[in-house]
Amino acid sequence: MPIPDFQTLMRPVLELHADSGDHESAAVVASIADHFELSADERAEMLPSGGQKLFNNRIAWSITHMAQAGLLERPRRGATRITARGQEVLAEHSDRVDMKVLSQFAEYLEFRARRRKPDKSADEPDLSTADAPPLELIPQLVAEAHTALADELVERLRQAPPQFLEHCVLKLLTRMGYGGPEGAVRHLGGPGDEGMDGLIRQDPLGLDVVYVQAKRYAGDRTVHRPDVQAFAGALQGAQASRGIFIATTRFSPGAIDFAEKVPSRIILIDDRRLGELMVAYDCGVQEAATVTIKKVDEDFFTSG
Repeated sequence: MPIPDFQTLMRPVLELHADSGDHESAAVVASIADHFELSADERAEMLPSGGQKLFNNRIAWSITHMAQAGLLERPRRGATRITARGQEVLAEHSDRVDMKVLSQFAEYLEFRARRRKPDKSADEPDLSTADAPPLELIPQLVAEAHTALADELVERLRQAPPQFLEHCVLKLLTRMGYGGPEGAVRHLGGPGDEGMDGLIRQDPLGLDVVYVQAKRYAGDRTVHRPDVQAFAGALQGAQASRGIFIATTRFSPGAIDFAEKVPSRIILIDDRRLGELMVAYDCGVQEAATVTIKKVDEDFFTSG
């Protein structure tokens, strides 16, 4: 039989998780392949890029979309677990779960919106219909893949030790050009760090210094004004005028307002922006595939 598309895979994958246990990625792939009675050749079929098996890729996308809608969660690396919302969707949709079902959830709509450029045309083709010319779909496919990747990166950081986050953001800032080529980046986190997890010297003499604070919070924990005030106080105590506050969650309106008005220059980077920057500056990611699209060489047919 043809390999099912990723939307067709959603309900079987969700149903597999109905026991509320943790399911390893490889086990999910094997179980769903058995469910659809895929042949050995179908299970081994590769994407055109050759970077991953086609069926594995579709399972991964199915899980990504359901995780963005809050039906599945990732308790640890390489494992997924159903949520209370996922159990409700299973009970309410006995025949099929797809993007239309997921679209009832605000988190999923936000995810879908984030992959689009701000100036997206109203008549831009939708990936859910996939009826547009391939070249028109490629930018959307890449944007959606990178949006999902950014979210996964932040989730990994939430699960990692705090010190890992501190080192990670310093590597990211270095890749963004801070501290180099003649400056320096130094980790400060630990007991007695006085609210400073790192510093960036933008020049050899250290006349231009930026302090960094990185906080690992759960997704539902908002950073409020007092947190940013404390960072501003630490900057003042260090006689510094610039700082970067990075968090694995969102900042409250009060926190944002304070950062904009305080005399010290404080840049706030929330979970969404952190993930986007990591993807953009190749921090914690690697190239998965390169695809070459060919077209007719008009010169070939017009030359003598």
